[in-house]
Amino acid sequence: MRILLWHGYLLGGTGSNVYTRQLAREWGRVGHDVTVLSQEPHPERYDLGGAEVVRPDVGGLLPVFVLDRYEGYEVKLLQDCARQELDAWVGANAEAVRERLPADLVFANHVLLGGPVAAAAGARYAVKVHGSELEYSMRGRPELAAWGREALAGADSVVVGSAHIHEVLEHVVGDVDRVHQIPPGVDIEAWRPQAREEALASLLAECRADSPNPGNADERRPDEGNAERLAAFLGGGRPTVVYFGKLLVNKGVHVLLDAMGSIDLGRIDAGLVVVGFGDHRDALEQAADPEDVLFTGPLEHRHLAHLLALADACVVPSIFPEAFGMVAAEAAAAGCPPLVARHSGLAEIADGLEAEYPPPFRHLTSFATGDAADLRAKLTELLALSPADREAVSAAARRAAVERWSWASVAERLLNV
Repeated sequence: MRILLWHGYLLGGTGSNVYTRQLAREWGRVGHDVTVLSQEPHPERYDLGGAEVVRPDVGGLLPVFVLDRYEGYEVKLLQDCARQELDAWVGANAEAVRERLPADLVFANHVLLGGPVAAAAGARYAVKVHGSELEYSMRGRPELAAWGREALAGADSVVVGSAHIHEVLEHVVGDVDRVHQIPPGVDIEAWRPQAREEALASLLAECRADSPNPGNADERRPDEGNAERLAAFLGGGRPTVVYFGKLLVNKGVHVLLDAMGSIDLGRIDAGLVVVGFGDHRDALEQAADPEDVLFTGPLEHRHLAHLLALADACVVPSIFPEAFGMVAAEAAAAGCPPLVARHSGLAEIADGLEAEYPPPFRHLTSFATGDAADLRAKLTELLALSPADREAVSAAARRAAVERWSWASVAERLLNV
């Protein structure tokens, strides 16, 4: 099958970027002819299963849902772009797709602007709804909602990752036909349980292989000296809690800091490793005790697969709706018990974990959104499990990931809708 896989952004990091590159890899592995169209400047860094890679010329504009810095681009919120700008951007991408036809399927990410790009290409297409476009750019903007609805009307299929995102899609766009709920996947080969000593040694080796980042000038690269800092921080024998994701207010990291240690709640005797970048990092660092909290900057999957394997818990404290709890699913695959805010797509991750956990520990999958006291109570209990109970919970988390969220099964299901 010849597949043109379109994504308007990069291939590194998390979310839809990971989704795109993992689909390319899985489809390529089973023999499909895949072409990836994205704005990734360094596709050679990723295993794309032998896919051809194309970087459409978009004239330097990058319409986004959340403002961030992208080298070489004029970055604007999608809703702040003039329709003329967006039409030109869609047209440039659609032309790049058309140049690579015929294809059996054009698979496009995001209702906007993936839907219009795929529709303009003139081939059979499917659209993956990721949620960020709905929540950050389309909600409350009737013109953008109408544009999205028009693009989805011509799609052979529309894919949502959770029941929550299906509800949001219908609330923002209206009734949509041919919607299929297929959760995102997890690389269960990369994210796997490891002995702590093995995981720590591998993590430090990956950190030593990082290129220099003097003064941490590049926020999109790991902090300078992470190998030495992590070795010291993780070597004391305390339990380890991990957060990884964007450092934005809506990700709720401040709730986790409050739960880990505050005047009102007291202090949990554990070390917290905070992985990621974003405009809230400075404020979070000022609020954190450096004895108990280590900020690393962003880490890649080659680091995180080892960090999660040695951690005792991974907390996902988002206070804003999430399409799917990818971070939690990856932690589960590594055998690290996730503890998630119970809302939106995260609640569906909690449900999947609860189905596998031993009954006495099913309440340790989630906490009330924004409630630092509830998070603290659940986290304290999770970290205090006996070795035998912890092993049972870890194995159950891994089992949930393998049976529900492996990329191989997700990639196959997407082509069968």
